[in-house]
Amino acid sequence: MISIKTPEDIQGMRVAGKLGAEVLDYITPYVKAGVTTGEIDRLCHEYMVSVQGTIPAPLNYCPPGYTPYPKAICTSVNDVVCHGIPGDKVLKNGDVVNLDITVIKDGYHGDTSRMFYIGEPSILARRLTETTYECMWLGIAQIKPGAHLGDIGHVIQQHAEKAGYSIVREFCGHGIGKVFHEDPQVLHYGRPGTLEKLEAGMIFTVEPMLNAGRREVREMGDGWTIKTKDRSLSAQWEHTVLVTASGFEILTVSPGMPAPPAFITQPVTASPVSA
Repeated sequence: MISIKTPEDIQGMRVAGKLGAEVLDYITPYVKAGVTTGEIDRLCHEYMVSVQGTIPAPLNYCPPGYTPYPKAICTSVNDVVCHGIPGDKVLKNGDVVNLDITVIKDGYHGDTSRMFYIGEPSILARRLTETTYECMWLGIAQIKPGAHLGDIGHVIQQHAEKAGYSIVREFCGHGIGKVFHEDPQVLHYGRPGTLEKLEAGMIFTVEPMLNAGRREVREMGDGWTIKTKDRSLSAQWEHTVLVTASGFEILTVSPGMPAPPAFITQPVTASPVSA
């Protein structure tokens, strides 16, 4: 059952989403060669708790069958698809890294991720990252009442595969609110006109993961880190999105977020919210 959020819920999600995105703005200057992923996590954790008064949602998050996640954010470097645990890994020139941030504010979750280049990326890494960004926005552009979840997955899959990349299928976008992960599942592949119909008041993430090689993944021994099976590069971007009466509203907006691609004609701006 997909929940329809109340006006109060939507306002709470705007605040949480804005704060999640602002963590990414804050950390951007520190994401460079020579820093460890553990230090990035420490800085984000400190900023969330001491500056924002938010709770890092991943810390000790424990779905059935998992061990508790031990850190405040996810840092997925190069061939790590998602859920990379911050630690001693030192970022070096040419790396690409996804930072996935979810904060909780007044019970509401703000969930977003961005890709970062360390120094000068390879042409392959840059193209994969940019194509993944386009895929996320193409999916978001489908969102309006009466559209279907399959419409989102279809355009993402078409764009990714046309560019020669594969879509990870084991992980997908998700409904979100006072619960971190709820219905619906937002697949990044599919057929138009299939799956649930969208209604105003639904809130979910769009977060495609593209691999430069094959789509198969493997889980590391820590029980969380997911890597590409063929060790090819992977990229991911994520926004939390509200279905509005006429289209969509991005909830994870901030002054430092990358601009939407030129094909996004609907204005994407921060709503005036007070945190």
